[in-house]
Amino acid sequence: MSEAAKWYVIHTYSGYENKVAENIKKVVENRKLHDLINEVRVPTEVVEEITDGKSKTIERKTFPGYVLVKMIVTDDSWYVVRNTRGCTGFVGPASEPTPLSEEEVKKLFGIDVSSTVEVNFKVGDRVQINGTAMDGFIGVVQNIDLEERTVDLLVSMFGRETPTTLPINQVITVED
Repeated sequence: MSEAAKWYVIHTYSGYENKVAENIKKVVENRKLHDLINEVRVPTEVVEEITDGKSKTIERKTFPGYVLVKMIVTDDSWYVVRNTRGCTGFVGPASEPTPLSEEEVKKLFGIDVSSTVEVNFKVGDRVQINGTAMDGFIGVVQNIDLEERTVDLLVSMFGRETPTTLPINQVITVED
């Protein structure tokens, strides 16, 4: 009986993802179940967050409330996962373990999410220009291009509306 391990999705209480993953790993270690449960992952992504012109990189859960487990389903492995504190069951019909397809696994582990950027302003917001020759000018956001990391603004200069494009990290939100 040499079955290949497949990836399964486990549903957890929100915020318990890391605890559930650690608990499963401990049980696998203690009971020597490495041949049944090969890997446990909490999918995360690295996101660049820009707040008030300052950029910081954060890691966040890609799928909050879910943990991925690569395992061979047997009574033992099913019992270990299902009875882990914080785990509410497998994702699948009637909580039956349903493996992810090869395509789903490729999408989950083969995607490049390192270029994701988040900003704390949106189209129509007023922002202040920072770190350029136009320091202090206020503009209205017309467009945000996260891939290019630029923002298009309409800036009121010398009595005229002037369109300009700047790097995202050169604008900060204006508190009204």
